[in-house]
Amino acid sequence: MEFLGPYTPLILLVFVASMLIQGYLTRTYSRWSQVRNPRNLTGADVARLMLDANGLNHVPVNAVPGNLSDHYDPIRKTVNLSQGVYGVPSVSAMAVAAHEVGHAIQDKVRMPALLLRGRLAVPLSLGMNLAPWLLMAGIVLQLTGLIWVGVILFGAALLFHLVTLPVEFDASRRALAYLDTHNLTGSPEGQKGAQAVLTAAALTYVAGFAMALAQFLNVLGMARNRS
Repeated sequence: MEFLGPYTPLILLVFVASMLIQGYLTRTYSRWSQVRNPRNLTGADVARLMLDANGLNHVPVNAVPGNLSDHYDPIRKTVNLSQGVYGVPSVSAMAVAAHEVGHAIQDKVRMPALLLRGRLAVPLSLGMNLAPWLLMAGIVLQLTGLIWVGVILFGAALLFHLVTLPVEFDASRRALAYLDTHNLTGSPEGQKGAQAVLTAAALTYVAGFAMALAQFLNVLGMARNRS
């Protein structure tokens, strides 16, 4: 019980909820991947159109391996689409591609939250690899200071997840606005599908934040109990 904090049950609950949300995303994405969008545009086509419409003609659209591995690279300035999105003319592909271009637009306008997330990403990745080990070492060696270093790193991870929420929500808002304005969804059904896919994806980021919050509260409680 030495390594179990007061919020361990909450962590388990959030973990189960996260698995359910991930399953919902997979089912929703799969369902609308079977529905061809009315314009017969692939994800790459949609990304190219949206980029050009926003003065980002220089940003390339690349195909990358994997499933749901789509992302915008702010360092290389590239939109990277997975195999199920790049060359597929589905409603899911359209929505995901537009979402990633939303991040490219955020980069163009220098959205503060996106810039902050970019600055936090690398140091936090390294810090979070160390945080659990520092926490355990502090408990075993009874070094309260080391435990608090772990707490601070978990708090920084919580900040990262918090900053991620407005970034992802805004990218989806931009995506849906573009698809609707240019009538690319073609029908209320297509619009419903695009909304469903992006909502399901957004829920995974909410779940990520909830897990980070539960973990932070847990390690904070452990530190206070040993102070």
